[in-house]
Amino acid sequence: MVSRERKNTGGERGDGKEERKRKEEKVAFHKLFSFADSKDAALMAVGSVSAVCCGLCMPLMTFVFGRLINAFGVSNRDNVVHEVSQIVLEFVYIAAGAGAASFLQVSCWIMTGERQAARIRSLYLKTILRQDIAFFDKETDTGEVIGRMSGDTILIQDAMGEKVAKFIQLLSTFIGGFVVAFIRGWRLTLVLMCSFPFIVIAGGAMALTISKLSARGQAAYAEAGSIVDQTVGSIRTIVSFSGESQAIKKYNELIRNAYKAVVHQGTAAGLGVGVVLFLASCSYSLALWYGGSLILNKGYNGGVVINVIMAVMTGAMSLGQASPCLSAFAAGQAAAYKMFETIRREPEIDSSYIGGIVLEDLRGQIELKNVYFSYPARPDHLIFNGFSLIVPSGTTMALVGESGSGKSTVISLVERFYDPQAGEVLIDGVNLKKLRLKWIREKIGLVSQEPILFTTTIKENIAYGKEGATPEEIRRAVELANAAKFIDEMPSGLETMVGEHGTQLSGGQEQRIAIARAILKNPKIILLDEATSALDAESERIVQDALVKIMVDRTTIIVAHRLSTVINADTISVVQRGKLVEQGAHLELIKNPYGAYSQLVRLQELKKESDVSNSSNSVEENMSNESRTFFGKSGSHHRRSLSRGSSHGGSRQPSSRFSFGIPETRVDDVEAGEGRDARKQVSFMRLLSLNKPEIPALLLGSTAAAVHGLIFPMFGLLISSAIKSFYEPPHQLRKDSRFWAEMYLILGVVGFICVPVQMYWFGVAGGKLIERIRSLSFEKVVYQEISWFDKPESSSGAIGARLSSDASSVKSLVGDTLALIVQNISTIIAAVIIALVANWKLALIILVIIPLVGLQGYAQMKFLHGFSADAKMMYEEASQVASDAVSSIRTVASFCAEEKVMDAYQKRCEKPMKQGIRQGLVSGVGYGFSMMTLYCTYALSFYVGAHFVHNGSATFGQVFKVFFALTMAAIGVSQSSALGPDAAKAKDSAASIFGILDRKSNIDASIDKGMVLAQVNGEIEFQHVSFKYPNRPLVQIFRDLCLKIPSGKTVALVGESGSGKSTVVSLIERFYDPDSGTITMDGVEIQKLKIGWLRKQMGLVSQEPVMFNGTIRSNIAYGSRRERRRTRSWWWPRRQTPTASSPPFRRATIRASGSEACSSLEGRSSASRSRGP
Repeated sequence: MVSRERKNTGGERGDGKEERKRKEEKVAFHKLFSFADSKDAALMAVGSVSAVCCGLCMPLMTFVFGRLINAFGVSNRDNVVHEVSQIVLEFVYIAAGAGAASFLQVSCWIMTGERQAARIRSLYLKTILRQDIAFFDKETDTGEVIGRMSGDTILIQDAMGEKVAKFIQLLSTFIGGFVVAFIRGWRLTLVLMCSFPFIVIAGGAMALTISKLSARGQAAYAEAGSIVDQTVGSIRTIVSFSGESQAIKKYNELIRNAYKAVVHQGTAAGLGVGVVLFLASCSYSLALWYGGSLILNKGYNGGVVINVIMAVMTGAMSLGQASPCLSAFAAGQAAAYKMFETIRREPEIDSSYIGGIVLEDLRGQIELKNVYFSYPARPDHLIFNGFSLIVPSGTTMALVGESGSGKSTVISLVERFYDPQAGEVLIDGVNLKKLRLKWIREKIGLVSQEPILFTTTIKENIAYGKEGATPEEIRRAVELANAAKFIDEMPSGLETMVGEHGTQLSGGQEQRIAIARAILKNPKIILLDEATSALDAESERIVQDALVKIMVDRTTIIVAHRLSTVINADTISVVQRGKLVEQGAHLELIKNPYGAYSQLVRLQELKKESDVSNSSNSVEENMSNESRTFFGKSGSHHRRSLSRGSSHGGSRQPSSRFSFGIPETRVDDVEAGEGRDARKQVSFMRLLSLNKPEIPALLLGSTAAAVHGLIFPMFGLLISSAIKSFYEPPHQLRKDSRFWAEMYLILGVVGFICVPVQMYWFGVAGGKLIERIRSLSFEKVVYQEISWFDKPESSSGAIGARLSSDASSVKSLVGDTLALIVQNISTIIAAVIIALVANWKLALIILVIIPLVGLQGYAQMKFLHGFSADAKMMYEEASQVASDAVSSIRTVASFCAEEKVMDAYQKRCEKPMKQGIRQGLVSGVGYGFSMMTLYCTYALSFYVGAHFVHNGSATFGQVFKVFFALTMAAIGVSQSSALGPDAAKAKDSAASIFGILDRKSNIDASIDKGMVLAQVNGEIEFQHVSFKYPNRPLVQIFRDLCLKIPSGKTVALVGESGSGKSTVVSLIERFYDPDSGTITMDGVEIQKLKIGWLRKQMGLVSQEPVMFNGTIRSNIAYGSRRERRRTRSWWWPRRQTPTASSPPFRRATIRASGSEACSSLEGRSSASRSRGP
C-alpha cells in the first residue's frame, strides 16, 4: 500500500546547526498582520488612535499636575480651594477621555486579534491541505500541525491583540511625556535623557534574547506535540507492548528542554527590566540634584521641575512597562515563523491550482513511460529505473510481486501524489502534469488496504465522494457496496458515528463504506491498493462482490498480495525491484513453470499448506470440545455488527451495534451526559499545590516581588518629599536635593537586584509547573483504559490541543501573573500605610474609591469565565477536524475534500471566535472603567486635599504624600483587574487539566499490583463471559461466551465480519474487562494479574501495523524489553544505535520474512515514518 512504501525519515530532519538556525528565526513584526482584511484595518486604526489618546492622557496629566503643585505651593490657604478646583476639573475631562479611549483601544484590538488569529489558523490548515505528499513525508506530521494551530496561534494572537494596544499606549505616553518635558524645561529634560540610549540598548537586547529562547522552547513543544499525537493515535500498540513508560520518558525529555528555555527567558527578562529600572532611577537621582540647581540658578520653579521629572518619569516608566509586550511580540514572531513559512510555501503539486487541461471525453488509458522515481524523503533509493506500463482503457490490470517492489508506487504516481524524476505518466496520451489536478483526481476512485474514515457519521463519510450528493445517491452507493444490510441494522443507520479513524466499525464494514464513497464518486479509473488483503474470508467475499460491480467498464489497477483475488484480471503484471518482469493473463502466465508469476503462486500455495498443517490439530481439538463457539451466532437470535480489534493506532477499538427493537434514535444521545469531562471549578490553592516542590523558589520570587512592589510607593514618597524641598530656602534646597538624589540611587540598586531575582525564580516555578502539568497529564492520559480513548473528546487532536494550550494558560497565571499579584499587594499595602501615616483622614476618604476598581475586575473575570470555557471546548472540536484531515491527507487529496474539510473546520471555529469578540467588549468596558476611575481618584485626592489644607487639617507635603502613595495603590489595583481575561482563561484551563488528573483509569497499568506467575503455560479460558462496549451500552456483544484455548496450541477464530472475533483479543489484552464472567490464564483470573506483566507475555500483530518515527531497528527493538531498556529512545532516536546487525535483530527479521525488505532499503537503520498522513 502507498503509506507503507513511503514511510521514511521521521527523526532526523537536517543537521543540528541548520535546526538551531531555524529555531532562532522570526518574522518581522509588521508581517504578523499580513492577513488582516479591511474590517481588521478599521479596528486596528480605531484601536491605535484610541491607544494614542489614552497614552497621551498621562503626559497631559503631568502638565496639569505642574500647575497644581504651584497652586498648592504658591497660593495662600484662603485661595487654595478656588485655584485647585479649577485645575481639578481638567482631571475630570481627562478621566472621561481616558475611559472612552481605553474602551475602544482594548475592544478593537482584542476583536481584531481574535479575527486575525482565526484567519491564520484557517489559512494554515488550508495551506497544509494543499501541500504535496512529499511535504508530509519530510517536514511535518499531525502532532506538529495541531500543536502549532492550538499553541503557536495563542502566542501569535497575544502578540497581535491587546498587547499591541498596550504597547501603542505606552509608546505614546513615552513620546508625549518627553514632548511635555521639552516644552516645560529642555535643559532638565536633556539631562534626564542621558541614560535613554542605554535603556534602549538594554530593552533591545532583552527582546532579542527572549525571541531566540522562545523559538527554541516552541520547537521543543512542537516535537512533544508530535509524540502526543502518535501515542494517543497508536494507543493500543503502545499498551499491548507496555510502552507507556517509554512514551512518557521521551515526552518528558522534550518538555525538559523547553523548561530550560523558559527559565533562561525569565532570567533574560529580569536582567533587562532590572537594568532599565536602575538606569531610570539614576536619571531621577540626577534630575533631583540638577533640578534644585536650576531653581537656584536658572529661574525654574518647583512646578516646572516636578512637571519635567514626572513627564520624563511617566515616559520612562511606560517604556519599562512595555517589556511584557516586547516579550509577547518576540514570542509571537518566533511562533509565526514556521506557520507563515508553511502558509507561503508553494507546493510542487498544488491541488488548488485551477489551470491545466480538462479532457472532454476521458477514456481512462493509463501509461507509465520510461519512469525514473525515488521517494523525496529517500532520494538515494531508486524505486523505478526506466519503468514502463500500459493499462488499456476499460480493462483491469493486476500488479503483483513481493513487498516493496513498487506496486503501490504506481498508484501514487497515477494519483499524482508524487511526480517522477524522469519519464512520463500519461492518461489518454496526455502527460498527467498537464491535466488539471483536481479534475483528474475527481475521475479516479481509490480504495486502499487501510481505508480512512473521518470522525463523523457514516453518511458524511460517504458524502465525501461527491459534493452535494443526494440521499438517494448515497443510498444507491451503499447498496452497490453491499453495505446496506449492516448499516440498516445499526440503531442510527447512516447517522451512526464511526469514531476516530473509523474505530466503531469492523474491517469489512469500514472497507465497504470506503467502497461506497468511491462508488458515489462515479470514477472512470479505479485504483485498488490491496483493498481486501487485511480482511477475513467472508468479508473479503462480500467486498470482492462489491468491487466487481464497480469495475465494469472502468479502467482498474489492482495491487494485490493474495493472488487468488486477481486471477480474473484482464492482465497480470509481475513487478520485481521496480522492474516489469512478466505480463499476461492468469492462464497464460501459469503455463510457464519457471516464470516469476508461477513462482509466486507456488510460494503462496506452500505457505498456505504450511499454515493449514500447523493449525489443523488445534482447530480440530477446539471444534470438538465443549467451548465450541461460532462467532455471529453465539447464544442470540439477534444480528450483530461488531468492529475488529484494531484501530489506526494498533488494535482498533472494537464496537458494535445490536438491535433490540428499540426506536431508531442516535446511540450518541444516550451518552451525551458522559461525553465531556466534568470540568469543575478549581481553587487557586489547589492549582498552586502543583507547584509545591517549587515552594522555596516561589518564596524567594515572592520576596523579591514584594520588595519590587515597595519600589513604587517609595518612589512616590521620595518625589512628594522632594517637591516640598523645592519651595524651601536656597541653602536647605541645596542640601535636601542632594539627599533625595542619593535615596533614588539606592532605590535603583534595590530594583536592579530584586527584579532579576523575582523573574528568575518565578521563571523556575512557572517553567516547572508547565513541565509538571504536561508530564502528569500525559502520563495520566497514556494509562487510561482504552474505552476512554473511544470518546470524541479524547481523540489525539483534542488531547494534543489541551496539553498544548492549557499548560501555557495556567503557567501565565502561576508564573508572571502571580508575581504581579504579589508585587501589587506589596505596593497596595505599603502605599496605604504611607498614606495613613501621612494623613489618615484624607487617606480614608480617597480609599473609598479604590475598591470600585477591584470590584470591577472581579465582575469582569466572572463574565469572561463562561466565554473562555465555551470557546475552549469548541476549539478542541475544531482541532479534531484538523487532526483527522492531516492524518488522512492521502484520502483528503484523493477525494478532493480539502474544501469540505475547511468548511467543517471554519464552521466549528465561528462560535469561539464570536465568543472572543464578546470577551473583547467586556474587557474593554472593564479597562475603560478602571482608567476613568484612576483619573477621578486623582481629581478627588486634590479636591479633598485642597479643603484639608484650607481648614488646616493637612499640610502641602502631606497631601502629596497621600496622593502619590494612593496613586501607586490605584495603579496596582488597576493592573490586577486587567488580569481578568488571563485569569478566566487560566481557571478554565486548570479545570480542564484537573479533569484529566482526577480521572481514575478503570484498567490502570501504572499500578504495580497483582500476581505474577512463576511459569507461564499460556492456557486461556473464557468462562460465561458477557460483554458490551462502554461507548455502546445498548449493544450486547457476548452473552455467556465460553471458549478454551489450550497451552501451546494455535487456535483460529473464524466467522463473519463483525461477529466478535477481535473482541476476544481485546479482552485477553485487557483493553476492556467483561461485564460478567471470567477470563483466566493458566487458571488465574487475568484481572488478578499485574497488567503490565500480563501484556509483556503476549505479542500482538494487528490488522493495521503501526510504525513509529525512527529507524527500522528501533521499531523492531520496541518489541524487546531488554532492547527498550538499552536503546536511547523508543522513537525518533537522535543517533543510530550501533547494534543494528546484532543476532537477536537478525533472527527477528529473518523469522518475520523482513530481512530482504530491510536489505532493499539502507538496512535496519533506515528511517521509518509513523502512522502519519
